[in-house]
Amino acid sequence: MASDLALYIHWPFCVSKCPYCDFNSHVRDSIDQNAWRDALLADLAHEAALLPGRRLTSIFFGGGTPSLMHPVTAEALIASAKKHWEVDDELEVTLEANPSSVEAERFADLAAAGVNRVSLGLQSLDDNALRFLGRAHSAREGLAALDVAQRHFARVSFDLIYALPGQSAEEWRSMLGRALSLGTGHLSLYQLTIEPGTRFAALHAAGKLAPLDSDAAADLFELTAALTQAQGLPAYEISNHARPGEESRHNLTYWRYGDYVGVGPGAHGRRLGERTVRHRKPENFLSGMARNGHGMVEEAPLSPIEAADEALVMGLRLAEGIDPEAIADRFGLSQLLDRAAVERLVASGHLEWAGARLRTTPAGRLLLDTILGLVADPQLGGVTRSE
Repeated sequence: MASDLALYIHWPFCVSKCPYCDFNSHVRDSIDQNAWRDALLADLAHEAALLPGRRLTSIFFGGGTPSLMHPVTAEALIASAKKHWEVDDELEVTLEANPSSVEAERFADLAAAGVNRVSLGLQSLDDNALRFLGRAHSAREGLAALDVAQRHFARVSFDLIYALPGQSAEEWRSMLGRALSLGTGHLSLYQLTIEPGTRFAALHAAGKLAPLDSDAAADLFELTAALTQAQGLPAYEISNHARPGEESRHNLTYWRYGDYVGVGPGAHGRRLGERTVRHRKPENFLSGMARNGHGMVEEAPLSPIEAADEALVMGLRLAEGIDPEAIADRFGLSQLLDRAAVERLVASGHLEWAGARLRTTPAGRLLLDTILGLVADPQLGGVTRSE
């Protein structure tokens, strides 16, 4: 049976750059949609030639703002992927959408193109918070876009950012309660982080932005877990919550350390024991395509230690945790974990065993980065970090 494969397609363009965003997104006065369609199709064909005989389980259009992509481009890429590979009967096709850049007509066309799941970047249900986050849409516009999305797509998720400066537990409780009442089967709930190179980082360095303190942020994280669990959307990953069966199939491929193809500017991939990275800047990506027929800037083998380290990092983000022996066997290592460290963390209530699987407890999820740095066997180099 063909082994499973996921496909990520990066659309790098946005209408404006949000002050918290460190994603590979670019603002351009104009976009040649035909040129970009041809480039992405060619980059996809290059990857498909290297990975024949695989079964495609998911496609994810990320960005940037993929809803700025013409639906005919999405349709062409979906059709091309289906020709290159065997397709799973339950193929998940997700597209990230921005409430200020899509209309009902665009959602209808995207659904007709083959998109069957939308991830909507609402970010907040409060207008003041949206202005702080640099978002172009209002809360009312966001909810209207959500309503349209729910009419056109069987599966809808949306993002919210919390732990904003000065945000109280009651304010977040109220907003999250409202979000949970909106009827989607999946929510991505992210704490605000100050990322290097962003406008927020510059404001923070200048003393003009004070993040919520860590204790208050931890309280909001625990509140989030409790409220989503009570409403039937438990956390299946640190920041992602879903009804059973509504989990992001595509993202589970990442976290379970499966193979995935990444095409488009800045896209990362992992295939056949190698990591792949595309040119980040759109113009450099197009130049690479013209020279080489692909947008690759890096293609490097992963050592067994590197791969095991990544599998450990990604897997412990999941509520299901990891099977350490299976990972060690997969990469030919004698063991994955520092057993003494694991025993201490189990005794302290931060890790627990569920049969052969090791997973974090609620207390452990608050300290995931620290735990990852402690549990890796010394042969992995002790550099494991959460992303």
